[in-house]
Amino acid sequence: MRVTPFERSLGGGRASAADDPVRLYYSRKTQEILQKYGPGPRVHFHVGLYPDGPPDTTVPQSTLQRALFDAQELIVDHAARSWGAYEAPPRRLLDIGCGLGGTSLYWAQEHGASVTGLTVAPEHVPIVRHFARRSGVAEHVRPVLADVHDLDETRAYDAAYANESSGYTDRTRLFAVVANALEPGGWFGIQEHFVGACRWREFMDDYYRTRLGRRAEYLAAAEAAGFELVQDEDVTDSVAEFWVQSMAWNTAELDRIRAGDGAAPGAWTPERLEQSTIAHSKFFRLWRDHAVETRLLRFRLGGGR
Repeated sequence: MRVTPFERSLGGGRASAADDPVRLYYSRKTQEILQKYGPGPRVHFHVGLYPDGPPDTTVPQSTLQRALFDAQELIVDHAARSWGAYEAPPRRLLDIGCGLGGTSLYWAQEHGASVTGLTVAPEHVPIVRHFARRSGVAEHVRPVLADVHDLDETRAYDAAYANESSGYTDRTRLFAVVANALEPGGWFGIQEHFVGACRWREFMDDYYRTRLGRRAEYLAAAEAAGFELVQDEDVTDSVAEFWVQSMAWNTAELDRIRAGDGAAPGAWTPERLEQSTIAHSKFFRLWRDHAVETRLLRFRLGGGR
């Protein structure tokens, strides 16, 4: 059986920080993420929501980039709204896999939460701090260089959030450490992609250095840790368009590079743009056919009121 980079990082003890494949992947992606999904201060690296159908792609690159950001913001806000965060905002929130801090800043700015954001990429910590200062929430957003598997906090948060980061974890360990870190009655919100029997699963895992799981795997791990699933929303149809919009930005950037118009070079090379576009064309078909599903799950920890 083939061993993925994710499984190598877990087997026999996780890889050291220096050679951890997930850390290396995100460190190397930093400038690409900033160029495509920036400029900030809220920068996301996850899919977006298109509830009203596909927007135009025959528009300027700057319009495509803004639309990608708006869709990413929309899915985060949709989850928060459906999970009741506007009525009862979390006071202390753990953002697992915060990346460049887009979601951490969202929870601090829109809901007044004090957020601890975990990242495995050391390059991301000063960037998140910079964006938090620009946004006026430096006192409410604390980026921490840490692996969630090693989290050892007890009743430190009343909510936890993992936006497309749970796929990088041992799910049993993830739910166990989050259960310990939450107050009784606290909730754990997850945005993630779930796979069935798919011949491209290995391709996806290799591309993002992850190990996507099945919904049943999450439910079993959650139950074992004392969580109850209270909400489960399938948003696959509304996020499939993200891959088309991403491809449109890629081709616009490729056209810009090939035009040689004297514009400043970006982080993306023609080879990376072509690789990304081919991959995203496959992803679009997987999401369109529901071979992969994107779901918003909210779990509540037992023992609360």
